[in-house]
Amino acid sequence: MGKDTVTIYDVAREAGVSMATVSRVVNSNANVKPATRKKVLEVIDRLDYRPNAVARGLASKKTTTVGVLIPDVTNLYFSTLARGIDDVASMYKYNIILANSDKNDQKEIQVLNTLLNKQVDGIIYMGNSISDAVRREFNRTKTPIVLAGSVEIEGEFSSVNIDYQKATYDVVNQLANSGNERIAFICETLSDPINCQLRLKGYKQALKDHGIPYDENLLFEISESYLAGEVISDQLKIANVTAAYITDDEIAIGVLNGMIDNGYKIPEDFEIVTSNNTRLTKMVRPRLSSIAPPLYDIGAVAMRLLTKVMNDEEVVDDQVILPYRIENNGTTK
Repeated sequence: MGKDTVTIYDVAREAGVSMATVSRVVNSNANVKPATRKKVLEVIDRLDYRPNAVARGLASKKTTTVGVLIPDVTNLYFSTLARGIDDVASMYKYNIILANSDKNDQKEIQVLNTLLNKQVDGIIYMGNSISDAVRREFNRTKTPIVLAGSVEIEGEFSSVNIDYQKATYDVVNQLANSGNERIAFICETLSDPINCQLRLKGYKQALKDHGIPYDENLLFEISESYLAGEVISDQLKIANVTAAYITDDEIAIGVLNGMIDNGYKIPEDFEIVTSNNTRLTKMVRPRLSSIAPPLYDIGAVAMRLLTKVMNDEEVVDDQVILPYRIENNGTTK
């Protein structure tokens, strides 16, 4: 019998039981005699029967499947969030379909619609910004959506984050306290809500509280890569920058190595604080100082929040803000 032809009817016939009994075994219903359960499981194993999640979903209106939309599966920030999502999904018996958009708006719409077409019970969205096209799709669907490590300023969708503005304020305040007046703000995409509406506000407020004028020339928008960080170190040297707050760990490593190549001693001549505290920050010497968001927990809490929404459980707060730490390592005084 071909693998693709095996149905619940075939299992029932081979085991000599009703299709309802097979269904109860598949769904771990306790109302089946042990001997019968054993016989059915043996037939399922022999025939390699695999229940069709979509077909089951049509009957129950649930597929116990969650779609996770990730902008860059190779980025440690997002992959750590995804680990937290997956662990909690397993705990609540949900399967995960991970879809990578490659930070491409057109592909993002395609993979989002692919997930929705698979009749997933919910969507977890990870990304620095929500395009108008994605927002329209979100508003069209009745499928529950939770944002993880992503900000939507209007609060239209459930989300889990840290207080990015306060975290940025804290580290820039620390850099100013150690005597720095030429503090650069380096990010990958300034238009992202997290950067332009939250982190930049925290940066500006910290400067203001220290009486340091805001200088647009110390705002650098570069591509999200190690090489871009290394290359920009020449501009930082020319601008007499003595410290930098950086929104991406890979960029921060590039800046670190570039400044060392330019003859700077770290942190004596130049201080660096990055944002995500991924394992990259511990692989360099000196180790990078960083805001330490609870990345795994952001993913885990987002998944738990989604289970509540999907199952119509009470949600006390759908805009969850988790605590963060500041880890001062070898790139701050």
